[in-house]
Amino acid sequence: MAAEVMHPSVADPVTGEADPFYIRTPTSLADDRHLVLKQGETFIVLDRRGDIRPVGLAQDGLYFRGTRFLSRLALRLGAHAPLLLSSSVKRDNALVAVDLTNPDIGGDVIVIPRGTLHLARTIALWDGTLHERLRVRNFSAVAIATTIVLAFDADYVDIFKVRGSERPRRGDMLPPAVDDSSAVLAYRGLDGVTRRTRVGVDPPAHTVSARQITIEVALEPHEEATFDFSFACEVDEARPESIGFGVALGASANALASRRAACCEIVTSNTQFNEWLARSLADLSMMTVDSEHGLFPHAGVPWFSTPFGRDSIITALETLWAAPAFARGVLGYLAASQATDIDDERDAQPGKIVHEVRDGEMAALREIPFGLYYGSHDATPLFVVLAAEYHLRTGDRESIERIWPNIQAALDWIERYGDLDGDGFVEYQRQSPDGLVQQGWKDSYDSVFHEDGQLAEGPIALCEIQGYVYAAWRGASRLARLTGRSAEAEALASKAASLRGRFEEAFWLADLGTYALALDGAKRPCRVVASNAGHALYSGIASHGRATELARTLMSSASYSGWGIRTASTSAARYNPMSYHNGSIWPHDNALIAGGFARYDLGEHALTLLDGIFDASLSMDVHRLPELFCGFSRRDGEHPTLYPVACSPQSWAAGAAFLLLQAVLGLEINAPQRLLRFTRSRLPAYLEEVRIRNLRVGPVEVDLALDRQEHDVSINVLRRAGHVEIIAIK
Repeated sequence: MAAEVMHPSVADPVTGEADPFYIRTPTSLADDRHLVLKQGETFIVLDRRGDIRPVGLAQDGLYFRGTRFLSRLALRLGAHAPLLLSSSVKRDNALVAVDLTNPDIGGDVIVIPRGTLHLARTIALWDGTLHERLRVRNFSAVAIATTIVLAFDADYVDIFKVRGSERPRRGDMLPPAVDDSSAVLAYRGLDGVTRRTRVGVDPPAHTVSARQITIEVALEPHEEATFDFSFACEVDEARPESIGFGVALGASANALASRRAACCEIVTSNTQFNEWLARSLADLSMMTVDSEHGLFPHAGVPWFSTPFGRDSIITALETLWAAPAFARGVLGYLAASQATDIDDERDAQPGKIVHEVRDGEMAALREIPFGLYYGSHDATPLFVVLAAEYHLRTGDRESIERIWPNIQAALDWIERYGDLDGDGFVEYQRQSPDGLVQQGWKDSYDSVFHEDGQLAEGPIALCEIQGYVYAAWRGASRLARLTGRSAEAEALASKAASLRGRFEEAFWLADLGTYALALDGAKRPCRVVASNAGHALYSGIASHGRATELARTLMSSASYSGWGIRTASTSAARYNPMSYHNGSIWPHDNALIAGGFARYDLGEHALTLLDGIFDASLSMDVHRLPELFCGFSRRDGEHPTLYPVACSPQSWAAGAAFLLLQAVLGLEINAPQRLLRFTRSRLPAYLEEVRIRNLRVGPVEVDLALDRQEHDVSINVLRRAGHVEIIAIK
């Protein structure tokens, strides 16, 4: 029987209700810059010195499959902490590079003046193992003797415990095993799984203990010494292959390069914009795992470094025009994990697409419900949307035929289980008492409320989910027609048209110029101006007559901060620019809205969103957009305000750059028809040129030059390998 878990909670000021999955925040991730690497199912969070320190949020560590395998890593010169010179993550995310030097060492007489020794730490991940190479060079004119100490520890804490969940009991730490070149720390969990951290050093150290490696170093003038350390994560009998630092670094760099090659090449006249695109693609490559079904992006580091159905679908939609391989892998993985049975504990019904997959001790013991959890109501229609858009983008009929039963199961779920009360709208109400209360993308417990601030009671029909269902039925209609199912195609198109009419009647709020955030269980509209309504533009469910008015509302100062559109406007009763979902700014949210603006020929608004989000990226470390940032109004000469526990990197934040660029270019690809269309393309003043190379349209490859003109964009074909029709609509 699983031990009782006490989740972190915070009382709602209006209702007194508690959020069971609140991330406790004693300090902020924004307090100090962190260095992050991810490879496969492993990631590390380091401080700027390359150390792992159990301070602040204490999120630093080496994690593998939902568990922290290294909770301390500290490099010292004897008893002294080195001085930081610089540190960075390489542009391709293959390694962390840290430059350090010694402080003044000595008592009344300084024996080693500061700046005498240079310590270069290079850190990489491969196959569940942290590899570190340390190079120490003496820049003195005399010989130097010193002691290098690398202290380490492993607490085997579950990621949910790191987030703040309390556990009254846990498993047992096992006795460490030590020899002259290695140490093995181990823990046997309540789930019966033994987790080990195998520590190695080459060449063998002078002293290896259960928590520390000590090396005595003597260096002649300008002499250099090199030491390689490894920290391998092992689960039960599985053990990563033991390879050297150079092999590991090469394998990691090659894997990242192969993922980047899945994307067409985009180069602009603006160096900073290029850096943003390069960082975004590098982050997507790092966040992606090679599943048996293809490339699959995990959500975000540190809290969500695991498969998420909705996040992966939206990431794939954002990058579909530039890198359709992500979509193919996402569709394959989600089809394979689609629910086949009713399981209330997991909020699962046949045909439903998975929300979240977790490894780790707490998931195995079901102390948390997220081991294999289906509590999202938008992932299932979005799965169908992605399938239809993927085929339109690639013409890959074989993949669609392979997952057609999964598409049909998802469509069946929408009608059989998605519409809880038979009113023609899809609404949610959790089946598991431990599951998520809110099951849209804004899944904070307090994200759906009425104009007086009272939380909406379910079942809840979110406005954006109705749009996703509309787009799913329209997309499935195209696919049904493709596979010779004409009658089914007509029926699906008819359902979409009927839903659109009902949606306009039930959700439009004329006095607010927006669609209602949601309908509650009594079918009362939540009269709140929120970014959710912008997704009605992305999906196409909004009427053309109301799109302009909605855009005006979303781009008003109450909603648009100058950096992006807020999740909730300043007029909302629960508006708080520092909240997770009630006034903050999410890059992916803005990218989807920009895509909606482009659909309704509102490209000037899409251009404004690109400007704001790009400007925000200039203020972020290494141009990396975080999961979200605060929704304060833009102030002259100041940066956007960071959110204290935002994931960074986050896949759908990285994908936002590509959808925003697509939106302002008005770019559409129809691979079955070999058609590439640009509709009223725009470029901001800081982008005079955009070059797109190796853009595939079905089997055809094309290189394009887009140049900003006074009132439009000129499009020239630089190379065309095969026939593709290119249309520019002015």
